[in-house]
Amino acid sequence: MEADITTQAVGLATSADFSLINLFIRADIIVKSVIIILIVCSVYSWAIIIEKYRLFKKINLSSEDFEEKFWRSKSAETFYNTLPANSDDPMTELFKDSMEGLLKSKSKTNLIEKMGGMLEVGIEKQISKIDKGFTFLATVGSTAPFIGLFGTVWGIMNSFQSIAISRNTSLAIVAPGIAEALFATALGLLAAIPAVVAYNRFNSEARKYSQKLENFSKRFLSII
Repeated sequence: MEADITTQAVGLATSADFSLINLFIRADIIVKSVIIILIVCSVYSWAIIIEKYRLFKKINLSSEDFEEKFWRSKSAETFYNTLPANSDDPMTELFKDSMEGLLKSKSKTNLIEKMGGMLEVGIEKQISKIDKGFTFLATVGSTAPFIGLFGTVWGIMNSFQSIAISRNTSLAIVAPGIAEALFATALGLLAAIPAVVAYNRFNSEARKYSQKLENFSKRFLSII
């Protein structure tokens, strides 16, 4: 009798271990797959978030520096000739591409219209580079909670099956499955919330930078 009680106590202690590693180990293949997918999405989202944070910090400073030097230069062509061959600044690349098109243009008729078209294409090209990764953040933000919810529903179904098989409604039988289910939901929210916040923030930053490029393009056209 004493041995039976000890065995039950050990079993309860083991099932009551709700550490994240044990929750993952106890989960079935479906819940494990959901957890792995959410962890991968979360890690990749944070990689994009860090990369975009550094990008906007860098291009805002480099574009301010470019504009300051540009307006202090004697002429657009002279300034163009002093620029390095490679640059990570979108505004610098926009100006270089436009100047190359201007210098290669043989016909000077409708010059403003041609330059305006080249600048519009250049802005779209630079913004598309900046926007890279935004779609993934938006997708994670919108789908991760539902992926986690799927894992939750599956885990609760497993809990009900355990109750039916054991014919025991004690907390020791039900709790592990419910804990696994809630773990999937928590991971879904953990992946989605930063992705949504970052997407909204960076999308706003991209719009502001796009407006900065457009303002530069209009002022550049005015001096041609």
